[in-house]
Amino acid sequence: MAVTDKVMYVFPGQGSQYPGMGEDLYHSFETAKEIFEEANDILNYDLVRIAFKDPDHQIGLTRYTQPVLLTHQMACLSVFQELTNSEITPVLSAGHSLGEYTALIVAGFLSFEDGLKLVSERGELMGQYGQGSLLAMPLTKDDAQLIAEKHRCQVATINLPQQTVVGGKDSDIEKLEAAFAELYPRKKAVKLDTEGAFHTDLMQTAALAFKDNLDQASFAPSTMGVVSNYTAELHPGDGSATKNLLFQQLFKPVNWLGCLKTSVSFGIKTIIEFGGGIGKAPEPENKRPNLESIIKKSFRAFDCTINYYPAINLKTIEESARSF
Repeated sequence: MAVTDKVMYVFPGQGSQYPGMGEDLYHSFETAKEIFEEANDILNYDLVRIAFKDPDHQIGLTRYTQPVLLTHQMACLSVFQELTNSEITPVLSAGHSLGEYTALIVAGFLSFEDGLKLVSERGELMGQYGQGSLLAMPLTKDDAQLIAEKHRCQVATINLPQQTVVGGKDSDIEKLEAAFAELYPRKKAVKLDTEGAFHTDLMQTAALAFKDNLDQASFAPSTMGVVSNYTAELHPGDGSATKNLLFQQLFKPVNWLGCLKTSVSFGIKTIIEFGGGIGKAPEPENKRPNLESIIKKSFRAFDCTINYYPAINLKTIEESARSF
């Protein structure tokens, strides 16, 4: 049996979407089917068609990526809960960028309907106003920031002690990429496939437009801790600061490394990752978890042990559920 005390649920962000996502769950569990159908009704378009078949190549567009991912994450969680009789109560939840919204839904800060509407609008605005690009570099935050600022770029995400994503205008990222190759010939920087330099100042226009949606949303109190990407600290339990934290998250760096450090301070022993999937194999059962490597490398850097379980498709959910 797995350790079931001090559990944290985590949810990945963009980059973990793929055509076929959730189809295995939809046809196997009524609870998953209901979540996907509810998402269709809330959004007033055929999210199921995009997620499963993607005939018009829309799943990579931010306006669709984000609601598809959130829906898939909730479907994975619902199946896992069914198979474990909802006997696992997490101490914390956290999500990487978009995944923070799923974490808030799971904790009860947001309803599924309100959360899905928010990420739908968030994705649309990020796609509409997005500009620039992102570059992942195998450097510490301080080293990445030093070289980035010389080329008018900014830190966007801190994933690992030695992995930082920076963002900027396309021309500046190109110059930064060339400078990095010259300075670090034995290291490789990877340009990310996004519609803009997310979590940098280039997203301020989208954030200001999104603020109206956040102001109209309703956030309830919660007793479950949710770690903020922006502060790497918990959202206040009364929900009073959540609107501002989500506003800041759009154009300020995602401190995922800090979020994981916070989980250590809470004595987290087990992490379960829900939803998404990466890898070239098209079938859901052959996808790999998006955050697994980052989580395990981070905990090794912290000199801490962690029990990690993926719950990203029918195969991994069934396997992980049997461990509890």
